Amino acid sequence: MIPYTIREGLAGLNRARFSTAASILSMTVALVLVGLFAMVSWEARTVSSWLKQRVGEVEMFLSDIPDSSARALRARAELLPGVEEVRYITSDEAQQIFLREFGAEAGVYMDAAFLPASIRIRVDSDWARPDSLQRLVDEVATWRNVDEVVYNQPLLVKVQANLRLLSLIGISLGVLVIFASVVLVANTIRLTIYARRLMIRTMRLVGATNGFIRKPFLVEGIAQGVISALLSLLILAALYAGIVLYIPQLTGISFGLRLIFGVLLVLMGIFLGWSGSLLAVGRFLKNDWR
Repeated sequence: MIPYTIREGLAGLNRARFSTAASILSMTVALVLVGLFAMVSWEARTVSSWLKQRVGEVEMFLSDIPDSSARALRARAELLPGVEEVRYITSDEAQQIFLREFGAEAGVYMDAAFLPASIRIRVDSDWARPDSLQRLVDEVATWRNVDEVVYNQPLLVKVQANLRLLSLIGISLGVLVIFASVVLVANTIRLTIYARRLMIRTMRLVGATNGFIRKPFLVEGIAQGVISALLSLLILAALYAGIVLYIPQLTGISFGLRLIFGVLLVLMGIFLGWSGSLLAVGRFLKNDWR
């Protein structure tokens, strides 16, 4: 047999249909906003990692040594901590890159020693920091047959500062969205409770405690949150699928991550419904509206 609290909470979904629908709609909008913010934050994190890796590339220019010695240096570089990718660029390949980037007229500036062979080192995003890259540069600069080691330190510092600022702004906006969602849901659920004010007053007259009155509304709020979360998941899935059609690069969210995201969104819906109902019922019982 279903307990009274759960039975009354689920039955409440059908009693005040308009206010219930308004509450579910407001929670759905709130969860869609939170979900969009989370997806944008994740994609922004992926883009920032890619950007730091590209800006934080280290290039070792080699002296005139045999190809076998250069490849030995490449193998040695692959053993460095934090290294994700190492590419050996011969002098001929460097000339082709130079021509491709600066045009055919750039050929007049070339001579045999102008573009030496080099080794490009790309570290993972966690190591793409000025301090860790400087340690790497200091180490490889001491290797034999390495003439010069360069990386764009000023640009990396600037990129990191901008990324920290964007992260701070993003976290602030996320907190603001969640707070606004709770307030919006609480105010909407108050309409649902106000529509049943006579029933609540009757229950208080016959001796029902505030806790007894509150529990069915909390169950109803949780049910509304679950329904809203499922609706928001459908909307977000459709939006993400549409965005991926236009931006195929945004396919980095794996199935496992999507599953975790869905569970978290359902938990967020439960939290919104529960907290909104708790605030609305508490304020109603405290003010004893009639």
